[in-house]
Amino acid sequence: MVDLNLSMQDDKIAGQQQAEPATKVAPRFDPRRIYTILVLAPLLYAAIRYLPPLAFSGLVVLAGGLALFEFYRLCFSDRRHSWLIGVGLAGFAALILATHRLDIIVPVLLATLVGVMSVPLLSRAPLEQSLRDGAMTLFGVLYLGLTLGMLSMTRLLPQGEWLIFFLLLVTWASDTGAYYVGTLFGRHRLAPTISPKKTVEGLVGGLIGAIIVAYAARWWFLPELSGLDCLILGTLLTLTGLWGDLAESAMKRSVGMKDSGGILPGHGGMLDRLDSLLFTAPVFYYYVSMASRLRVME
Repeated sequence: MVDLNLSMQDDKIAGQQQAEPATKVAPRFDPRRIYTILVLAPLLYAAIRYLPPLAFSGLVVLAGGLALFEFYRLCFSDRRHSWLIGVGLAGFAALILATHRLDIIVPVLLATLVGVMSVPLLSRAPLEQSLRDGAMTLFGVLYLGLTLGMLSMTRLLPQGEWLIFFLLLVTWASDTGAYYVGTLFGRHRLAPTISPKKTVEGLVGGLIGAIIVAYAARWWFLPELSGLDCLILGTLLTLTGLWGDLAESAMKRSVGMKDSGGILPGHGGMLDRLDSLLFTAPVFYYYVSMASRLRVME
């Protein structure tokens, strides 16, 4: 009887130990994030500051093409779709370069549509699957082409290079502030089903970081923007950047992947690095262009 009681007590203690929550290990910062930025930041600065707008668009094509390839890898998994991917990348590149000739954007989109819809006619795959893959191919062109095309259009505006710097600095300040504040102080999850690491505290940190950098950029190199512009843009770019990040996270989670790739050490794939910018670039372009027109009218 004594042995039986001792055995029951041991089982009870073991059950209590298993029921106790595991001690959470504090997240550690990945130093590769800093190293990657230190290498790429000077190169990006030189490309934006000294290259002409068309060369800058070529840089957008390169970065966006890598992100689009990662997107297609998420969509198609292990299936080979070289023709569809080739048509999608060609359509994307043409759409970015067409921002220098706005009258040919519609023909580019039509040619891409015809090309994507023509590939399934020559494929031996089931028709339903071919049409679904074609739709995803076209969606990728629009998802990255229409959004990143706004970078090229912003570069073509007066003082376009400084506007690009402002957009990148504020967007990245928001991302960085959200990452570090969320890592250190995050308690309340923002979107647990899509991105468990996103927190309300991180959002607040990103918002504060974006507004501070927006005012610093205005004082440093873009005095044409008003203080109200900096406050509005800091808020808009934080919210839209978060929306873009969550949209990409939803796509990755739907296929069971954490990162879109590993081309940027510490940052994941190119799509992971551009996800916020995909949504902030259009908002920034239309705000700046509309605000400047209103001031001219006044």
